[in-house]
Amino acid sequence: MTTAPNIQFVTTEDGVTIAYTVAGEGPPLVCTPDWVSHQELEWQGDNGDFVRRLARACTLVRFDGRGSGLSDRDVDDLSVDARLHDLEAVVDHLGLETFALFGFSQWSPVAIMYAAKHPEKLTHFILYAGFCEGFITAEGRDQRGELGRALLGLIRAEWGVGARAITGFIHPDADLKEQREILQFLRQASSGDVAARILEEGMFDVDVAHLVPQIQAPSLVIHRRDDNAVGLDCGRRVASLLPNARFQPLDGDHHMPSGGDSLAIVRAVEAHLGIDAAPAEAASEAPRTHAQANAPIALLFTDLEGSTTLTERLGDERAQELLREHNLIVREALAGHGGSEVKHTGDGIMASYPSASSALDGAVQIQRALAKRNEERDGDPLNVRIGINAGEPMHEQDDLFGTAVQLARRICDLAAPGQVLVSNVVRELVAGKGFLFADMGETALRGFEDPMRIYEVRWAE
Repeated sequence: MTTAPNIQFVTTEDGVTIAYTVAGEGPPLVCTPDWVSHQELEWQGDNGDFVRRLARACTLVRFDGRGSGLSDRDVDDLSVDARLHDLEAVVDHLGLETFALFGFSQWSPVAIMYAAKHPEKLTHFILYAGFCEGFITAEGRDQRGELGRALLGLIRAEWGVGARAITGFIHPDADLKEQREILQFLRQASSGDVAARILEEGMFDVDVAHLVPQIQAPSLVIHRRDDNAVGLDCGRRVASLLPNARFQPLDGDHHMPSGGDSLAIVRAVEAHLGIDAAPAEAASEAPRTHAQANAPIALLFTDLEGSTTLTERLGDERAQELLREHNLIVREALAGHGGSEVKHTGDGIMASYPSASSALDGAVQIQRALAKRNEERDGDPLNVRIGINAGEPMHEQDDLFGTAVQLARRICDLAAPGQVLVSNVVRELVAGKGFLFADMGETALRGFEDPMRIYEVRWAE
């Protein structure tokens, strides 16, 4: 789909007409705009790919804020308080009783205000490139403040030139084609005056930090580590104030969520919402990850200790709660390091990664998250075995087969709770990349004629 879904309109309580779209099936996910938006153009190019991926797992609701896109352009009040009316109007018009809210960048203060004002509505809360106070802080006023004021003046004086300058912050490595596409989008999405007014408030004036601790919904704060537009410290600040939040930094310097590794954002959102990727999403990813028979991939298995006796010891409900905790932690590690879930094995997860180093990073994240979880809670610890191998498995539809898979499974079976064991080929592939290993010696594995040399990853060091 390269065109937008059916574009519809709703009127806010202060008389502003707002354009919105609804796409996909599943639990509702309401997304704010980013800075400026355009409901027709946003379904094209990289951004179109990004929103379509979200819509494969959710009923995705998007809208243009006042002054932008297909919503009313001639609007006097563009403050966060006024833009809150836009979000409220869309939600109320659609009759959403509960939903997940996803706030982006310049609209993150609006999302925070809504979440604090309407706690009964939210099942989950998500921010990307978020902030709760002016993101040019007092400490940065001398250095970045002068640059920010100059940029705002440029945007107001000549939007085309200002939009071109903004590109250097939101997409630092854009080629000429990407620069032209961003420039065209920004100029069609709003006027320079509207863009500058929204940006100026976000840079210097907004302050909703006092509202953040009121948000009780399970929260996820996603931020790219090298974001040049809204720094990582802004996301860390919001996450530190949220009572029930997880902070997930991702690699990259793209400010726009559709740029760079946008799939990592989609996976993080899906993991947070506790939903599996839609079949279409899994099928579309399979050729890139699994179907390249000549491209080695890393294969990871997890195994939850005592899973066969959980139900007997704890009962069905509590056993399922622990298994869901395991699944969430593993899927978060997949989302954070480019992994793909192949299948659930009943007492664990089989996954693939594009490289041995990304698989090891994911495994370390899993064990550290579990160790922290067990330290913070009394009773019912979660302990997981992890085994990793690398090779060229056979693929059929969405599953993987063959010797490489079998070896990863046997290595996992060999691991003790809390251990990450890997094959020699994995250790060799990540040589010089900072991982520590302990030689476990050669071990006979069921189904393999020759002994295999196995290594333990020293993840706690």
